[in-house]
Amino acid sequence: MASIKPSLAKGTRDFSPVEMDKRNHIYNTLKTIFRKFGYAEIQTPSFENLSTLTGKYGDEGDKLIFKILNSGDYLSKAPEDLLGSKNSTSLISHISEKALRYDLTVPFARYVVMHQNDIALPFKRFQIQPVWRADRPQRGRYREFYQCDVDVVGSASLLNEAEFILIYNEALVELGLKDFNIKLNNRKVLSGIAEVVGKPDLIVDMTVAIDKLDKIGLEGVNKELLERGFTQDDLEVLKPIIELSGSNEEKLSSMREVLSNSEIGMKGIAEIEEVFDYVRKFGRGDLLEKIVEVDITLARGLNYYTGCIFEVKTNEVQMGSIGGGGRYDDLTGMFGLKDLTGVGVSFGADRIFDVLEELNLFPTEGSARTKLLIVNFDSNLESYTLPMLYQIRQAGIAVELYPSAVKLKKQMSYADSKGIPFVLLVGEEEVESGQLSLKDMKTGEQQKVSIEELIEKIK
Repeated sequence: MASIKPSLAKGTRDFSPVEMDKRNHIYNTLKTIFRKFGYAEIQTPSFENLSTLTGKYGDEGDKLIFKILNSGDYLSKAPEDLLGSKNSTSLISHISEKALRYDLTVPFARYVVMHQNDIALPFKRFQIQPVWRADRPQRGRYREFYQCDVDVVGSASLLNEAEFILIYNEALVELGLKDFNIKLNNRKVLSGIAEVVGKPDLIVDMTVAIDKLDKIGLEGVNKELLERGFTQDDLEVLKPIIELSGSNEEKLSSMREVLSNSEIGMKGIAEIEEVFDYVRKFGRGDLLEKIVEVDITLARGLNYYTGCIFEVKTNEVQMGSIGGGGRYDDLTGMFGLKDLTGVGVSFGADRIFDVLEELNLFPTEGSARTKLLIVNFDSNLESYTLPMLYQIRQAGIAVELYPSAVKLKKQMSYADSKGIPFVLLVGEEEVESGQLSLKDMKTGEQQKVSIEELIEKIK
């Protein structure tokens, strides 16, 4: 039988031990910070009932859901006429009842509704798990990738939004980033702008066009707005809004003038100001001057968000957003639990990985990696080192004994290839004196140490 050449499914990746060290560095940093702010981890299954996911992401999203064929003879219960028509859309409900999760948000909504009697509100959770999308794979876009979400449901307080600003700042600083912006807008402000222009029904068209300001400039935005049903007079009203500049205070002051006749618009401005007030009360007013930026053109997830909208960008590397989120007022409504407000943000772990890699910000030694290799000279000396091996591990140090007495050069190469920083040589002389030979692989220096000194040094 011919052997099959191994290959990966398109849009997926293997992660080496080195890459896993780096990925875990990101996840562990984030988890520590989330827990510090009172968030607890949950996990949901890799696959859900297809009915749970369908209809939640729009027509395009539905097409990208990976369906799972029913076990057994999945065609046996399919209607004959559908089998003959070769129409997969109408056939799918007969042959597939499950699907891989498309995101973490819909499973979270399902979780909250199913466990509403067990959880205390407000419910603060974080979730770091893979999701799957049947997208066309390309650079930076995969069919299997990790999402990292942190949400609180059951609380309308804007204290939550302020804390997300602190969480983003603390996490990115902890990961080593020095120059980034947390952009903030409010859906109510965008509704107010559309209202003032007299085109509330065209809010989506307006924001889709304004969102492209960075890419196509004011002229391009105006051209697109005209094509989408706005008039030259509307553009005159919109111009000072689109070209808004200055400090956050100056921007909000200008917006108050423009939106003075819009109740919803003024409410949006008041919400942004309340978030800023909380940040100042935390003693972090410096963030509002250096890091947080009011950005009226920010319009992500417009059909979804109802209040504050966040987006995070790094200025150190050419990269899209590395995080974002916002306030939503009816996340669980899709499953029959109405009027439960929530707010959440996500971290783009894969993009953050690329940023840290490019800036060389990962720790040089993986936290879980072997710190010490004990050389194996022969079976007698192996027996002598085993209690020592146990003692070092009990001290919380990752250590391994080379499993066979091969040439020293081979054992040293093994330590080198794994990036093990220290090697312990225990020969006849060391057994007699009780002084062990410890070699620093980076400097090449060798010194005599007792087992206690060894543990102290490596720890």
